[in-house]
Amino acid sequence: METGPRVHARDPVDVVDRAHEAEVVEAALRGGAHVLLEGPPGTGKSTLLRRVASSRHVPFVLVEGNAELTPARLVGHFDPALVLTRGYVPEIFADGPLLEAMRGGGLLYVEELNRIPEETLNVLLAAMSEHEIAVPRLGRIAAADGFGVVAAMNPVDAVGTARVSGALYDRTCRISMGYQTADAEARIVDLRVPGLDDAWRARVVALVRATREHPDVEVGSSVRGAIDLGRVADQLASIRGTGTDDWHVGLAAAKASLTGRIRVQDASDRTPEEVVTQLWIDVFGAEPTDDSPDEDAPEGRPGER
Repeated sequence: METGPRVHARDPVDVVDRAHEAEVVEAALRGGAHVLLEGPPGTGKSTLLRRVASSRHVPFVLVEGNAELTPARLVGHFDPALVLTRGYVPEIFADGPLLEAMRGGGLLYVEELNRIPEETLNVLLAAMSEHEIAVPRLGRIAAADGFGVVAAMNPVDAVGTARVSGALYDRTCRISMGYQTADAEARIVDLRVPGLDDAWRARVVALVRATREHPDVEVGSSVRGAIDLGRVADQLASIRGTGTDDWHVGLAAAKASLTGRIRVQDASDRTPEEVVTQLWIDVFGAEPTDDSPDEDAPEGRPGER
């Protein structure tokens, strides 16, 4: 099973505007506690954890929570083909992400915790409580020093999720992570899409942040929408031979990057495309006509690299 990358201290990890959360997570882990991060997607939870793991010089094991994460996939399993010839010997046991983190004294990061089956969650809770786990035919595996579990979930998105029991909250320190400030999100976009005009990038961030407050939108876009908008606009402008500040280039990039990320209210009669178009006009002005220059756009062609 793919468990995700390991991150060590030498790996550069950019974390923007999360110093407070990083300190609290580090303090909780140093104190022997496990951590639950609650917040919407795109608020830097996994990036934050990579930085914490890097500073602690421990492995970082990532596992995505979903309905297919069975206890065997989380813990590990004996190779069925080798069992027939060698029996249940420790050498043929393939560690899952939980045992990988336990044996290596690393951080196990479980994304979308509230999407995993209850029986899998019970296995995880046992490892968190006892710092050891009993594996049939393998025996008891004790966690090495440094082992910790950090789980994340989006409390707003209830589609395909289960209610997390009080037992999980009783075994974790909870840290709420909301969206960052506009300035911080602009810095994040600049890190991911360098070279964009500052004023244009600020408007893009304002547009994305506006999706979270729109009355017809139930779930708005994270900063990832702004990152993709910048990337798509940059490449589309290159294809069309214009600048990223071209009104039509930007709107096309916005529709491609945001309409799949926002969730319109069931009671609304608007489509995601209509909502994004309205917000684009609100932030960037009305569509320019052939005989009237776009006075709302920055001067020149600052979007070109």
